[in-house]
Amino acid sequence: MSADTSAPGTPANSAPAPTPADDQLVLALPKGRILKELRPLLSHAGIEPEPAFDDDNSRLLRFATNVPNLSIIRVRSFDVATFVAFGAAHLGVAGNDVLMEFDYPEIYAPLDLGIGKCRLSVAEPVELGESDDPSRWSHVRVATKYPEVTKRHFAARGVQAECVKLNGAMELAPTLGLCRRIVDLVSTGSTLKANGLVEVEHIADVTSRLIVNRAAFKTRPDEISQWIDRMREATDARQA
Repeated sequence: MSADTSAPGTPANSAPAPTPADDQLVLALPKGRILKELRPLLSHAGIEPEPAFDDDNSRLLRFATNVPNLSIIRVRSFDVATFVAFGAAHLGVAGNDVLMEFDYPEIYAPLDLGIGKCRLSVAEPVELGESDDPSRWSHVRVATKYPEVTKRHFAARGVQAECVKLNGAMELAPTLGLCRRIVDLVSTGSTLKANGLVEVEHIADVTSRLIVNRAAFKTRPDEISQWIDRMREATDARQA
């Protein structure tokens, strides 16, 4: 499929016609640290959000851009996949940790953006890790916000996993006796170390991906292909 790689919009000597909100492409982006890495990619792809997007005090959730037929919504990282899967957003940026957890068949992930690099790991208290042998586990109880990924990972090893669902502060679980082990994202490992924990098993490497609603891709292939190509160019330029 050939994509139109020309700049979106109309010629400079004519004013762009307003695009009805229902006809706009919607790009779902995650709140938090990923946005800082993502922002230069957006600019390189020709997307500049309205000033409120960069205002930490703004309570807006949907933002206009310099592209008449494209708006941005900013939501929790786990919700990006849901907005895209159910068609409320046409495109989005989500970590493959989220994609693995939900495993939505409605989502197509054509591009690894190479940002938000971290890993999904099993961790436990340092003193336990000194004598523990993960290869001998038959049953584990873990705190995690990734119960589906965790269960699949351990099931593949023949280990029964009992998952306690938490949405944050995972490192407190072993300290307060909720469970001895956690499954969580690890970047530098400094948070684990500060809380007396150590990684004992690697589950997956994680990066952020450009994701697309499959139905939208079929009905608006030229528009969406254009943005996939632009984001690919931005990613290649960043990694060059």
